Amino acid sequence: MTLPDAKKPSWDRLFETAAGQSGYVTTRQAADAGYSTHLLRKHILAGRVRRLQRGIYRLVHFPVGEHEELVTAWLWSEQAGVMSHQTALALHGLSDVLPTQVHLTLPAAWRPRRFRVPAGVVLHHSDVAPEERSWFGPVPATSAGRTLSDCAKSGLSPELLRQAAQQALRRGLVTRRELDDVETALEPFGGLAA
Repeated sequence: MTLPDAKKPSWDRLFETAAGQSGYVTTRQAADAGYSTHLLRKHILAGRVRRLQRGIYRLVHFPVGEHEELVTAWLWSEQAGVMSHQTALALHGLSDVLPTQVHLTLPAAWRPRRFRVPAGVVLHHSDVAPEERSWFGPVPATSAGRTLSDCAKSGLSPELLRQAAQQALRRGLVTRRELDDVETALEPFGGLAA
């Protein structure tokens, strides 16, 4: 009995999926390309694939890409998450923030679904509309306006928040009308122009 073509392992299909994700694939994506967990294990032992964490693999001959830690967090979220808060500020190049953790916003319905959060990942839960998203290579992040609003609500330091908002205004990433939450957060600290 022969397998239908869709179920036969296809390195080309696997590579194509990995190409859009900095060389990473999930167990499900590998299965879609015809790779069972048993076959993945053979490729791991042969040195062609590396297991990074449960359910996430990297094709070893793939060039190292930008934002790899963000790609693995996004894949862990089954591609439902969006980089947000300080992580999104850094992606947008706003302020001098240097996030030590990956901030990932998951849909509100995700709250009870995951039990084991990867090390270094901070979860937030909120629905992010398509128009509130930007893409940075293979990963989505909240738009500049949504990022500033999230940071204002989460208590980012006034200096970094003011710096980020001023830079976003100067670069035309946001309008003053989009900064209500930022203005409210900065009011006790001299406002946006201080």
